[in-house]
Amino acid sequence: MRELIPFRCGSDTLLGTLDRAEGTRGLLIVSAGNEPRIGAHRGMALMAARLADRGHPVFRFDRRGIGDSTGSNRGFEESGPDIAAAIAAFRHAMPSLIHVTGFGMGDAASALALHDTPGIDALVLANPWIVDPAEPVTPTAEESPLAWGKRLLTRRLNIARREGGADTPPDRLAGRVAAGLAGKGVPVTILTAQRDNAAIAFTQALATPAYAELADSAQFATLDSDSPNLHRADEQAWLDGQLLAALAG
Repeated sequence: MRELIPFRCGSDTLLGTLDRAEGTRGLLIVSAGNEPRIGAHRGMALMAARLADRGHPVFRFDRRGIGDSTGSNRGFEESGPDIAAAIAAFRHAMPSLIHVTGFGMGDAASALALHDTPGIDALVLANPWIVDPAEPVTPTAEESPLAWGKRLLTRRLNIARREGGADTPPDRLAGRVAAGLAGKGVPVTILTAQRDNAAIAFTQALATPAYAELADSAQFATLDSDSPNLHRADEQAWLDGQLLAALAG
């Protein structure tokens, strides 16, 4: 059964979607980028239905300024209060929960790493985003918007790879994500698409001293894919399997 649940985050009202199930081990989904809780290609809504059919309650939500939630969009680096409010709302709506796994892709994975997440017992992070904003790149007269966007992303990824060679600066996003994960104290599973550029940058950062603890303690799984959001049918089946394994504990 799917229902809408409004909840408060400071002075704003956020909207969440709960797919109820009888199980006591649930999944909290944090949306990436500026996507509403339905996810890219409706992927998160479809995933929630499938996992609920397997007995796991699933909660999705729009952070402030996104989708059906009020307030200003402050980006993933300022989404800690939103995530905390969603955890509380999920547990309030499902008091029988004994275990909550937090899941995010891209910058949603980084948001879960960066912020305190009391009430989350495990994390599954797919293609974590660790690339800082770089200096602006001015498009040439001949470039299409798509070509310019690809050039900008490539430049940012190259900067991230270069800075992560010997060590990961603690003030950069990669360093802050590493520090956040080191302090979680819960099981962490890292999922990567082998040919996704952001996932490649994260994998390279794992070789730096800042990520030594995570590299030794986390579980890792890699799929031969170039998709940042794993939206294809075979990718979704693989992702479901990884999440079900994490939910089983």
